[in-house]
Amino acid sequence: MARSSADDMELKRSCEAGILSKEKDRETVVMSMRVAKGRGVWGKAGKLASRHMAKPRVLAVTTKKKGQRTKAFVRVLKYSNGGVLEPAKVYKMKHLSKVEVVPNDPSGCTFLLGFDNLRSQSVSPPQWTMRNKDDRNRFLMCILNMCKEIYGAIPKVVGMDVVEMAMWAKDNTTVKVTQVSTKDGPIESLVGEADSQVAIQKDLVLQTEDEDTEALLDTYIMAIGEAEAFSERMKRELVALESANVYALMETETVIEEVLEGLEIASICVEDFDEWLGIFNVKLRHMREDIQSIEWRNNKLELQSDSNVALIDELDKMLVLLHIPPEYEASLTGGSFDEGNMVKNIEACEWLTSAIKNLEASNLDPIYVKLRAVREKRAEFVLLKCTFVRRASEFLRNYFPSLIDFMLNDKGNFSQRGQLQRPDHADMRYKCRTYARLLQFIKNLDKSCLMPLRKSYCHSLNLLIRREAREFSSELRAGSKASKSSTPLFEGPANANQSISITDTTADAYCKMITVFIPLLVDESSFFAHFMCFDVAALAPSDESDNNNPVAVSEPPGSSAKPINSSAELGVLNQFLQELLDGIQEDFYAIVDWAFKLDPLSCISMHGITDRYLSGQKAEVAGYVHVLLDDLETRISILFSRFVDDACYQIEKYERNVRQIGVVPYIPRFSQLAAHMEQYINGSRDLVDQAYTKIVTIMFVTLEKIAQVEPKYVDIVLLENYAAFQHSLYDLANVVPTLAKYYHQASEAYEQACSRHINLVIYIHFEKLFQFARKIEELMYNMSPEEIPFQVGMSKVDFRKMLKSSLSGLDKTINAMYRKLQKNITAEELLPSLWDKCKKEFLDKYATFLKLISKIYPSETVISVNEMKDTLASL
Repeated sequence: MARSSADDMELKRSCEAGILSKEKDRETVVMSMRVAKGRGVWGKAGKLASRHMAKPRVLAVTTKKKGQRTKAFVRVLKYSNGGVLEPAKVYKMKHLSKVEVVPNDPSGCTFLLGFDNLRSQSVSPPQWTMRNKDDRNRFLMCILNMCKEIYGAIPKVVGMDVVEMAMWAKDNTTVKVTQVSTKDGPIESLVGEADSQVAIQKDLVLQTEDEDTEALLDTYIMAIGEAEAFSERMKRELVALESANVYALMETETVIEEVLEGLEIASICVEDFDEWLGIFNVKLRHMREDIQSIEWRNNKLELQSDSNVALIDELDKMLVLLHIPPEYEASLTGGSFDEGNMVKNIEACEWLTSAIKNLEASNLDPIYVKLRAVREKRAEFVLLKCTFVRRASEFLRNYFPSLIDFMLNDKGNFSQRGQLQRPDHADMRYKCRTYARLLQFIKNLDKSCLMPLRKSYCHSLNLLIRREAREFSSELRAGSKASKSSTPLFEGPANANQSISITDTTADAYCKMITVFIPLLVDESSFFAHFMCFDVAALAPSDESDNNNPVAVSEPPGSSAKPINSSAELGVLNQFLQELLDGIQEDFYAIVDWAFKLDPLSCISMHGITDRYLSGQKAEVAGYVHVLLDDLETRISILFSRFVDDACYQIEKYERNVRQIGVVPYIPRFSQLAAHMEQYINGSRDLVDQAYTKIVTIMFVTLEKIAQVEPKYVDIVLLENYAAFQHSLYDLANVVPTLAKYYHQASEAYEQACSRHINLVIYIHFEKLFQFARKIEELMYNMSPEEIPFQVGMSKVDFRKMLKSSLSGLDKTINAMYRKLQKNITAEELLPSLWDKCKKEFLDKYATFLKLISKIYPSETVISVNEMKDTLASL
């Protein structure tokens, strides 16, 4: 067996040296052992489940004297990089509260030490693993004995048998006496031979106690040393006991005879009692049968009485259901429908609805369904319902037209000359709302009666709304001080000055029409849907509606507005809304046509207003209003498209004119038109952007065709007109993305036209120079630069002749080039930038020419680029 590390004196000395290097006071190492350190993981019920990878450590038990007191420590030492032990952690043994052997380790060599002064009890303590149980027992016995000796108490031991530990200590320790200093002074203690430095006051089980126990057992001699002798002894004692019992029985014979006589007398008495009990039992059985018969008859009478009471109660309830109160019957059959009597009529309707519902088969006991009284009363209620519904429907069919006729006859409800009158239906809705609950009850009693009532209401209200819209529209057009707008056109002389005065009176008129009537139509649609008992969700009132919210229609108890969940119901509602509002679109069309005739650009404002209202409308109960706005938007778009098409046609007419010189007139006029259109935008700009796209595309296409009339001046016409387009639309292009796109397109076309025209002018005046350079480039594809001077026409003599003819009189040539640019340009403001581009392009081409010449004729002297730049700058 390998030697225990506890006996390794070299290990003890290493531990003492490592501790001394960190501590000022010298400590005595009592025991040191090599261990493996692991970290447990808390599992369920607070148990340690597993541990991490083990690390080599040394556990050392040390003591330190401080005056008369001795302190004990448990130190953890680890190996440094050089293999030297150094202190890692120290625990005071007075805080040791628990020693626990880990149950998960089958070898039993792993344990943990619990200290009560640790800051975080939630962190699992380290686990220490010994090589074998003997090492574990030696180390733990050392700790336990020191705790008992120095501190007078041992920690809690978990997972180990203390008796087993004591027996192990007795078998594996040679005891000798030594002196240990404690806080009470020096005392004698028992010390193991292997652990002579550990002071032990006494074993876990004292030797004196063991001797006392043996002495106590020796005082009681049981004589059971041999099993056969003990068995013979027990048999003899049993025989003696049986003999004693038989003798006792024989001595009590007289007593037994007296007992037998008493038993015989008692038997006779029991027989007499049995006979008497039989007689009493017969009598009691007869009495029990009589009592049962009486109880049965009594229960039957009680059941009959309870049944009669219950029957009377049920009949009273049924009579209540079958009884018609006289006041309700009078209201249902012949009562008036004036506003003062509506409360009584509503109460009568509530009673009739409840009475019919109570007599339905689903709400009655099956026994009552076939009763003749119930069937007769049900038929009577149905007849009463039909009578009331017929009377109420006839009244409302006449009431709606009379209410509308009263409003039509009052001229104060309509716009008159010089006075616009906003429609006000608050009083009409208030009067109609009086009969809202009546309509709800009519729907519950007989839904088929609602169809003619809805038609009557729609027809009557349609006459009123169309009259209001017609009068309002006529007065708007008559009262507007609008004159025909001077919208910039593309026809006429180029220098015609056209005013750009904004006249938005027409758009204001359309805005007033929309602002007044669209909320009115939405409110009327919502009011109609609820008033006529369509199952629709409530809409929020518009900003233009009056304080009397049309949605707030009172409804009977138990009823509630439900969202439309049937396409059939939605279709019926839309049909009635179309009938309600049909014809009013003509008055809106009249305003739109009138506004377009006076000012076509007003379509932009009208389109924005319409789009804003269109996006804010819900199509559930105001479906026809949505359709009306959609039709208006389409009509406005068509009219504006007609204006845009006319403008495009005027632009295309320039193509058939004679050759144009300078800027075509429609470019500056388009900038005026665009500035004018931007001021009309009110909301969405889709309509304007589409117009820009169409007009500018036609402008560019027409410009290309005009330029092709005279091929000699193609680039001049293009660059002048594209420059004019950029100049006139510079401010707008910064804020309008669509125009910015065409601005960049015009800029690219301008640069291309400038490049082509400048190259043409350069090649006209320096044709020989650049033709010679082009020949060199072509020859360099097939031969080396050294071979080119030996080709026909490419010798140095030919090069000098070409150079002399091209660069002699350079000032005159450059002046001629400038005059060529100046000759055909009508826009003088473009000439400086064109001349700068021309000089830059010429210098770039000349620099390229010099690079080629330096490769072919390196010895020839040619004017440098800087000299050429100075010559150009001096002119």
